[in-house]
Amino acid sequence: MHGLHLTADLRDCPVGRAVMTEPEALRAACLAAVRATGLQPVGELFHRFAPAPGADAAVPVGITGVVLLAESHLAIHTWPEIAAVTLDVYVCNFGVDNSHRAHALLDLLIAAFAPAGIERHALNRGEVAA
Repeated sequence: MHGLHLTADLRDCPVGRAVMTEPEALRAACLAAVRATGLQPVGELFHRFAPAPGADAAVPVGITGVVLLAESHLAIHTWPEIAAVTLDVYVCNFGVDNSHRAHALLDLLIAAFAPAGIERHALNRGEVAA
């Protein structure tokens, strides 16, 4: 189960970008980034949330998207109402080191949102202590 888990919290993303509010645009961007990095998608789901009861219908609502990878997963959540996005990339490194692909995937997705602020974290998972 050895792998690399990357996360990024994006702030001050331009809300007018389709990837923030349109599930099909986000899906296309995610799948293009997955393929560009040499990872293999095996399943996906993208869901746009409905406005909260009584909320202004003109205020855009977010999307949650997941791409299942042969190597593990990509999860993404957009919050256009606060101009924020969270990204989660996990790749297994069992048999082959996919770390460079995970970093490349995260970089491509960050670029798609053009955030003014980024907080990144990396966690090596499943390492056996010596």
